[in-house]
Amino acid sequence: MEPQSTTGRANQKLRTRTAIVRAAAELSRTGQEVTMPEVAKAALVSEATAYRYFPDLVSLLREAIVGQLPTAAEALQPVADSADPVERVATATEFLLRHVLARQGVVRAMIAATVVRPAEAAARPGLRFGLIDHALAPSAESLSADPATLDQLKRDLAIVVSAEALFGLTDLHGLGSEDAIASIVHTATTLTRAALRDTESAVGTGS
Repeated sequence: MEPQSTTGRANQKLRTRTAIVRAAAELSRTGQEVTMPEVAKAALVSEATAYRYFPDLVSLLREAIVGQLPTAAEALQPVADSADPVERVATATEFLLRHVLARQGVVRAMIAATVVRPAEAAARPGLRFGLIDHALAPSAESLSADPATLDQLKRDLAIVVSAEALFGLTDLHGLGSEDAIASIVHTATTLTRAALRDTESAVGTGS
């Protein structure tokens, strides 16, 4: 039998790599825990083979979730015609949290990996930041009189509108997912209303 050609080997490697990425992508949609052994099992390869193609779970998941994340505009389509920052922030917050719940296995894996290796934090998608910016975009002009307040609001919302906040309430505080979402939406909208009041006061006093 003739030895396998270079092209044949390359094609086999591509098929194996594709199978691993596809398995990770499918597992990520289940919301269940995602681990390299589970991915390898689903891809019908050994764990050692999976690690030959991807040095760690984060690098695999980063590639697997490409194309799964909606744009901020798509996420906020239900309030596309609204200029109310409170309504838009509420929609963005609920969208993110439900997205996290639906894919919490991969989200938890990404958080865990980047907590112990902070240098890899950039591997996380950072969906919240785009959502927050887009939610506040129609209000940017009215808030432009007080840019410091707008910047502070975005930082405050980045803490609240997050998987970490959601898991803190469900895992540590023992809240059900719906109660946790309601609590975080309430906090996010309260912060937004407060920032708007601060801006109105600053403009009103000329400070």
